[in-house]
This record gives sequence, structure tokens and C-alpha cells, in this order.
Amino acid sequence: MQPTATVLVYSDDSNTREQVRLATGRRPAPDVPVVEFVECATPAAVVKELDRGGIDVCVLDGEAVPMGGMGVCRQIKDEVFNCPPVLLLIGRPQDAWLATWSRAEAAVTLPVEPVEFAEALAGLLRTKRLQSA
Repeated sequence: MQPTATVLVYSDDSNTREQVRLATGRRPAPDVPVVEFVECATPAAVVKELDRGGIDVCVLDGEAVPMGGMGVCRQIKDEVFNCPPVLLLIGRPQDAWLATWSRAEAAVTLPVEPVEFAEALAGLLRTKRLQSA
């Protein structure tokens, strides 16, 4: 198992980014690597970090302004070769169909509920690890 996993967190709201960090802790589950975060407040920063490489999972805020995480997700799925899996933060459970449209692999509702979020993130990290093996 790799020693760390890099998780990109996109939100224009620093409080949302903090909720993600706190819900994850050092690692979201015992069988996944320790997590390091790369925080982005703009869509351009997300693309720049993905172009740089080394991102294992993206967490995108569907409520971000001026471009929501759903639009960012759809864009990176179209434009980034071997795009990492995406966990989308959505405003309402009814928006799950939009998460599917954006091609996100998982979605959880805001505000971040720590147990639900950690389970979803750990699942994506496990999937990423299996794909890399």
C-alpha cells in the first residue's frame, strides 16, 4: 500500500474545505493510506493541479461559485487523461441525478456528515488502489 493518498478538495468556501479535512481525519478508514490534501478555490486551480499529476481522488463542492463542482467534474472527466475518481458534495439528495450527469463516482450531501463522507472517500481510495495495482 502506498504511504499516502493525495485528495484534491475544491470549494470557494474555506469552511467547506475544512469540513472535508475534519471528516477525513488522518485517514478515512484503517485499510486506506494516510491522506494529504491539496486545496483549490477556483476551477483553474483544479485543472492546474490535475495537470501536475499525483491526485488520487477529487472532492468537488457542487455548491461552489462561480462554477459548481458538477460543472468542474464534467469538464475534468472530458479533458483530463486518466481523471481520478470524484466525490461530489451536493446540496440536496434530489441532486444525485446531476451527480450522475457530471460523471462523479460518488456523491454525499452538504453539510458534510463525517461517517457518510469518510465511507464514500474510503471507497474511492480503495477503487483507485485496485485500479493502480
